[in-house]
Order: sequence, then structure tokens, then C-alpha cells
Amino acid sequence: MESRNPATNEQIGTYEKDTDEDVEAALSRSMDAFEEWRERPIREREELLANAAGVLRENKRRYAELMTKEMGKPISQAIGEVEKCAWACDHYAEYASAYLGGEHHPSPPGTEVATVHDPLGPVLAVMPWNFPFWQVIRFAAPYLTAGNVGLLKHASNVPGCALALEEVFREAGYPDGVFQTLLIGSGKVDDVLSDDRVRAATLTGSGPAGRAVAETAGKHLKKTVLELGGSDPFIVLDDADLDAAVETGVQARTQNGGQSCIAAKRFIVHEAVYDEYVERLVEAFEALTIGDPMDEATDIGPQADPELMAELHDQVQQSVDAGATVLTGGEPLDHEGAYYPPTVLTDVPAGCPADNEETFGPVAAVYKVADEAQAIEKANDTRFGLGASLWTEDRKRGQRLARDIEAGCIYINEMVKSDPRVPFGGIKDAGYGRELSEAGIKEFVNRKTVWTQ
Repeated sequence: MESRNPATNEQIGTYEKDTDEDVEAALSRSMDAFEEWRERPIREREELLANAAGVLRENKRRYAELMTKEMGKPISQAIGEVEKCAWACDHYAEYASAYLGGEHHPSPPGTEVATVHDPLGPVLAVMPWNFPFWQVIRFAAPYLTAGNVGLLKHASNVPGCALALEEVFREAGYPDGVFQTLLIGSGKVDDVLSDDRVRAATLTGSGPAGRAVAETAGKHLKKTVLELGGSDPFIVLDDADLDAAVETGVQARTQNGGQSCIAAKRFIVHEAVYDEYVERLVEAFEALTIGDPMDEATDIGPQADPELMAELHDQVQQSVDAGATVLTGGEPLDHEGAYYPPTVLTDVPAGCPADNEETFGPVAAVYKVADEAQAIEKANDTRFGLGASLWTEDRKRGQRLARDIEAGCIYINEMVKSDPRVPFGGIKDAGYGRELSEAGIKEFVNRKTVWTQ
């Protein structure tokens, strides 16, 4: 397993994959660790999680540079990602006890009935490369603190990040086996998930990967949480604050090089403001700084992999061949590394890749609509349902329309984001289940009813 810098194509590390014997030993350790870990008072588990937040903050520059080298994220955004991970640890260190407290229910006189929350056991996490620290911490912080133990199968292009995350928990004082990284390929996931010692799984990734995990988990009756991507609408109505909608729209589409499940991908703009909005969006895209991701001034670094960039460009080219118009960008840059420019497409035909597929890069498809009814119809014209952003100066109008949008989270006058304080997840082909907040920590627990007569 090797790690390459997508900005230079330089090999920066090689790692030995875990053998079948290594995986067996890890599974055995996870069960041994679980038997002890589940008995730890939750206050002690919260204290260790607070320690993990400290480890993240103490090493944030080193971890950020590792992310940037392995998958090309601009360094300022990588530092922000580590800080966000520490915040999530802080959140569950403070609130896990409250989230998992017993729930009391009405019962006959003289009886007591409560729901208690017991951990399930080893949880397999199959995680992507685009937010290599955040995706893992948002699984580990709640599920470990609930008393489960974790087995991480990270993306194969970020093995250094995977091992660094193991280091975070080790340095924080977690017992051996509570959090382990498995350096295995995707072909080994089915075997690990099928093992009786693994009790549940969470995956963030592609639809085919999610379906494969769901199929195996279903065969063995194991709980899963899946986050499978999106084609999020960014709806700009006629009464929107255009200054804010342009500024946030650019960030929502191009952050992390556009490689985000919850990125704004389809810009749906009311005809009354369409021309002005598109002109300003193009100007803002062209003003972004593309370059060395290690430079603090860089807005757009390389795509994480040359092959992924080629797939993105193929989607753009097919869309142009179908009739879409390129207003800016649209061709890989003549630059060492996998650089693709921020791109704006208009006149996007129904059914072309930019319209009905997830474009995982800085490509915005823009649509003109006549009214709010058309805007909602277009927003829902997708097999995905992860998030949506809606822009209007009338908050009540926004809240009313939010009820009609088919997505797991709607942000009015804000970009879609994950936040440890609120549930996160999608519907339709974007997956199922929720991460973060109280809802997230309760996904992988046994909600056990205890009736005392």
C-alpha cells in the first residue's frame, strides 16, 4: 500500500498491508478490549476522549501536513479539519453521559421502567479519503464513548492518516485494542464484516461500496449506518442576499477541491436574479487561487488522484457534448499534479452526468427556474437526498419550502455542513442512519428496556 502526493505525484510512503493473521489478531484484541472497555464508567471514557482532543490540538500542524501530502487538501483547510475533530471530541466528552442517560417510561404503580443504552461490541468503520481525519473522528468519538470498540478500514490512499488516528487514541491513553487500524484492501471488508465478532458497521463512500456492505450486514443481521454521497442543490430565490449567496456558494462548491459529499453541486437560481448571480459566481470562481496546497494562500489544491480527476473531466466533457455550456474552467490545468479548475456549467441538459451523477470536484451545474415550485421540483430531481441549501431573505418562506425538499438536512441561508451538535445523514441513495449529536451516539447501542416490578 503506497501513499502519493497528488500535487507532485511523488511517492511519500509505503506501508505493508495487514495479513490474514494480522486481521485475526486485531479481531481477537478487539473482543478482549471490549470486555474491559464496556465496564469502564462513562465518565472515564469521556475523560479519555477529552485527552484525544488535546492530542489532536497538540499535533494539528503535523496531522494537517500529513493530510495535505496524502490527498491534496489545502493546508489551511487541513488545519481546520483537525480543529473540528478536537471540537467533536470536546462535545462528546461533555455530553455523552447526558445523551446516554436512562430514559424512564410510564408504568403501573410500584414499578419502574427505563431504557438503558448498552454498547454492541466491535464496530467496523469503512472510511473515505476526502476528510481523512473528520470522517473517522465523527464515528469514533461517539461510538467509543458509548462503550463500543472500533476497527478502521481507511481509504487505501491515506494509510499515513489511518495510522496517525490510531496514534491519537493511543497517546490519549485508550487501552490496547479499543481503536485499531486495519491496513487492508476493499476486497477484505466482506470477510471482516462477516466475522461474528464484528457487531455493526458504518461506511461513508460510494453507492456500490455501501450496497456491498449493506448486503453483507443484512445477511448477518448487523446494524449499519451508510453515508453514500449526494448531489446537493443550492437554491437561490428571487429575494436572496446575493452577496452572501455568492460568497457561500463558492465555498460550498470548492472547499476541499469540491471533493465533498455535501458540497453544493447543482445551483438552482430564480430567473429574476439568474444573470447577476451567474456573472458573480463565475467572477468569484476565477478569483480563487490554485496552487501548492502547502501554501496558506491556496484556495484550490490538486484533486486527490489523477484517475479521479480524469473521471471528473469525463463527466464534464460528456455534459458539454450533450449541450452544456462552459462559462469558466472545463479543462485540466497544464500543471504538475492533478489540478482541475473551478468550473461553471450552464444550459445543463437533463440526464447528462453533471445533472444526474455526483460530480466529485469543483464543478457547478447552474439551472434557471421561473418560481419556487420549479426550484423545489429541480432540487428533488435526483436519486440522492443528503443535504440542501436554500437562500431567501424571508425566513418563514425558507422554513416552509424546506419541508418540501427531499434531503436529510436543509440549511437556510447557510452552507450544508456537519456539526457535532446536530444529526447528520441522508435519505434515498444518499444512505440511511444518522451520525453526530444524540441521534448519532445511539445508532450503535442496545436500547434495552428494563422493567423492575
